[in-house]
Amino acid sequence: MELEVRHFRVLCAIADAGSLHQAARELGLAQPSLSTQLGRIEQALGGRLFTRGHTGCRPTPLGRMVLSRARPLVGELAALVTEARAAAARASAGPRLRIGATASRALPGWLRRLRSRVPAAEPSLQMDASANALLRLVAEGALDLAFVHEVEGSPLRVPEGLRLRVLVEREPQFVSLAADHPAAARSEVRLTELAEDRWMVDSTVDGEWDAICRVLREAGIEPDLLHGDYLTAYSLAATGEVVTVSQPTAHHRSDLAIRPLHGDPIGVRLLVAARTETDLDRGFPELADAYWEVAHQAPAYRDWLERVPDPEPEPALFCAMTRTVPGPAHRPGQVPDPNVRVV
Repeated sequence: MELEVRHFRVLCAIADAGSLHQAARELGLAQPSLSTQLGRIEQALGGRLFTRGHTGCRPTPLGRMVLSRARPLVGELAALVTEARAAAARASAGPRLRIGATASRALPGWLRRLRSRVPAAEPSLQMDASANALLRLVAEGALDLAFVHEVEGSPLRVPEGLRLRVLVEREPQFVSLAADHPAAARSEVRLTELAEDRWMVDSTVDGEWDAICRVLREAGIEPDLLHGDYLTAYSLAATGEVVTVSQPTAHHRSDLAIRPLHGDPIGVRLLVAARTETDLDRGFPELADAYWEVAHQAPAYRDWLERVPDPEPEPALFCAMTRTVPGPAHRPGQVPDPNVRVV
């Protein structure tokens, strides 16, 4: 029997799963078929690779040696396939820049700037409420860039090998409430003033539900939370049914009040992810310009930026084999340093 890479992939799957039954399910095979295949691989290599028992499969000394050489081969092949598919997609699509993003008012200005620059880039946009899902798409080569929000206290799961660049180290999250809500008369709202209100939160936004629960309970409020997308949440907030968390750049509406929260208890970090520094350079400057344009246009955020001193940059840890380099907060009119990045 001549061994192929797929056989080594089978060995890695068995070792990772710890049992033939689970490995067969993950590989989409019948367990007898996988057992037969393992027997042939062991015969080709000249010895038993796993011990079988009631607790599952464990590598033998020979199995551990084979796995130590097999895993890099399998990983390199997976990387080769991913990079080849990404290159083929780029070649067939021409000079298209494939962008993914969580919701932001900066997106229209970002796309407009990319199309108007010289040489122009023709961007495509894929939206997703989950920042982690977008990061996976970048790592797999399905997207070139992703603009994502990392909710404070809930680090993103950053795939190994991605490059990240910080747009804003800590963006405060505001609250949206009906224009006739008693707290709307204030320029800044305390959480205790919202103790009797119901909150609507989109739980598909990574980390958001946990963050709202945490800050409300820290304020002594047992939260009454409803799940809903933010388009619905803003409509219900305008009628006084709920209050909801809001990006500070949110569009002004006459029936809604968008206010900072006292002490800025909820924050997010704004990041751009790509596989290479070159890809980051293809879109980061235009995004920075677009973001600070809408920040300056949002009255509540503009006032907040004018009265709040620059926060000290703080390092953050990501669940990935990367090192975080914090960046300073930026003001409208300033172009953030493109060299501030995670490498």
